[in-house]
Amino acid sequence: MPELEAVGAVRDFLETGGDVLLYIGVTTLAMWTLILERFWYFRRIHPGEASRALKTWNGRRDRSSWNAHQIRRLLVSDVQTKLDKGLIMIKTLVALCPLLGLLGTVTGMIEVFDVMAIAGSGNARAMASGVQKATIPTMAGMVAALSGLMLSIQIERFARAEGERVADQLTIHHE
Repeated sequence: MPELEAVGAVRDFLETGGDVLLYIGVTTLAMWTLILERFWYFRRIHPGEASRALKTWNGRRDRSSWNAHQIRRLLVSDVQTKLDKGLIMIKTLVALCPLLGLLGTVTGMIEVFDVMAIAGSGNARAMASGVQKATIPTMAGMVAALSGLMLSIQIERFARAEGERVADQLTIHHE
């Protein structure tokens, strides 16, 4: 049964890497959930929001007064705020992943030092478990952070460009 083998492999990986891997996994899951939500928002919800802002602006007769400028700024700001929603949390989770990996490194090295104190420095087999617990979370934290970093940069660029595009569509008439 391949499903049971996969579950066993994940369980073994988590045991080898230590408890910190679970925290890295939860953090990565939260980060990817937010990233996927942003892509869903950009594809499904944002076009309607941009259209609503454009319709509101084009429905106004006055598009040149100080008040009109303030309403335009409000519309653009509302669209940009919705585009940027969750981006700070994504960046925070991206930054947290390597820190959790570092925590795994520290806890793994503590285990190595405990083994050295009990069994002496000549027992390489006993120290190998701690070294694995030190390196696996570091790798997992870095892989999670790199994947999130690439996509968070793309999300940020898209949000900025899309906000500027909406702002450009809300034209001001000069009298």
